[in-house]
Amino acid sequence: MKTQLRGNMRNKSLLLIALIGVLVIFYVKMNLLSMVKPQNEFDAIQDAKLKLLPRDKILSKYSYSGIKYFSDESACSCDKQGGSVYQLKDYYKEDELASVRERRKKELQHFKKRYWSAQRQLIIAPPNSPLSYPIDGVQVLPFHTIIIEGLSVHEEGRQNYEVSLSASLGVFDTLLDCPEEQVKGRGDKTLRILTPHLQVLNHILKHITYTSTSFHTKTMDTVKFQMANYVAAFPVEIKQLPIPILYDSGPDTNLRSLVTITTKTFFRYDKLRYLIKSIRQFYPDIQIIIADDNDKTEKIDDPYVEQYFMPYAKGWFAGRNLAVSQVTTKYFLWVDDDVIFTEQTDIKRMVHILEETDLDIIGGALGGNDFKFKILYQMGGEDGDCLHRTNGYYQKVEGFPNCVVAGVVANFFLAHTRQILGVGFDPKLSRVAHSEFFFDGFGSLRVATCSDFGVGHQPKGLLKTDNERNYSRFRYNDQELFNYKMRLMYFKNNLKCYTQ
Repeated sequence: MKTQLRGNMRNKSLLLIALIGVLVIFYVKMNLLSMVKPQNEFDAIQDAKLKLLPRDKILSKYSYSGIKYFSDESACSCDKQGGSVYQLKDYYKEDELASVRERRKKELQHFKKRYWSAQRQLIIAPPNSPLSYPIDGVQVLPFHTIIIEGLSVHEEGRQNYEVSLSASLGVFDTLLDCPEEQVKGRGDKTLRILTPHLQVLNHILKHITYTSTSFHTKTMDTVKFQMANYVAAFPVEIKQLPIPILYDSGPDTNLRSLVTITTKTFFRYDKLRYLIKSIRQFYPDIQIIIADDNDKTEKIDDPYVEQYFMPYAKGWFAGRNLAVSQVTTKYFLWVDDDVIFTEQTDIKRMVHILEETDLDIIGGALGGNDFKFKILYQMGGEDGDCLHRTNGYYQKVEGFPNCVVAGVVANFFLAHTRQILGVGFDPKLSRVAHSEFFFDGFGSLRVATCSDFGVGHQPKGLLKTDNERNYSRFRYNDQELFNYKMRLMYFKNNLKCYTQ
């Protein structure tokens, strides 16, 4: 009896000690909580000592070839250290600049309407939403219908569920045979689903269709998915896929069926013949297309040469356009008429790289010079954008350690014929021009260059003195042609400045 009594007292003591301990812990926590004052967002940030760093401090860490920029800048600048800086408006007369700006503004609006109309809208996902929906990857052809995959609701316990879907460029429906009071707005831009059963709702959502109702080659629609206070949005890309354009190289694929060599000649028939002789040493039957704008022409006698005559001194880029426009093979190799093929001119290797990658242009060394530049394009404000050309490359080509991705490569490159025709060579540039083609193709052409193949430069002294003198008169820009090029970049490329 006494033992039992002592046991009961010990248990009560332990319970009392435990209770006191709980009270002490509760008291301490309450005091600690009372010491922490409720904070608004500003006070919390101040207490955490989170200060906004000066933008220049961030840019100094991540500058691009010495050019500092932020992608949300409303106006860019050409404050580059070293090199040449061109403020392009300075190449216009003051009394004509206002009119030029107005015309450029109008053209820019038209350009954006045609090419930038499918810019993606920023969509921010709602926090802790019970709505499940696709965040990207929904694509439909114009006037086609798709099932929108991934729609569902994850919230139990509601007496009634009401969900709506709305869009601007398409209409909704469901593959299910549903009562009209359950699914409303079939075939309209807004569809409503009403049901007391979550399983029924999700079954209907699983079979929702979207139909594009207007023709767009490429644009974006935004679908709004809503239940009560929960609102979600996701993009639908309306895109007309291009009809395939395929090049049949025949049952016995060879280099001649894949590649055409193109060049332009002017006052340099001696060099042209020397080039063709070197080509035939390594590629006896490959097709060569020549654009020729000489005054006194000479016929090239070669069964695998097509020679196209142009008006006298028509120009450098006009000749390129003509030559490439006559190519019927998948690829063309561009060379100047003063280069020479060597054992390092490995066209098969160049074809292999284009076949194994998504590149459009692959360049090589020219006269031993590993020629490559980067292009940086910065969006600006009303005054125009900024363009920078700097030495170097962006990154290496995966799987090809001797090749790098660049913006501009040498006047020796292999290219996809179709892609280059889509960009073209501006015939307004009649004399010194090269980088301008890559500027026009920036953002649409994927360019790289490799150091393990190339062409040589022909030795000096091949031209007769008169031809050399005549060629030199057209070879270099005078001041007026240079000024014209600056004005062209100002208007055509919507630039306010350019650095190199």
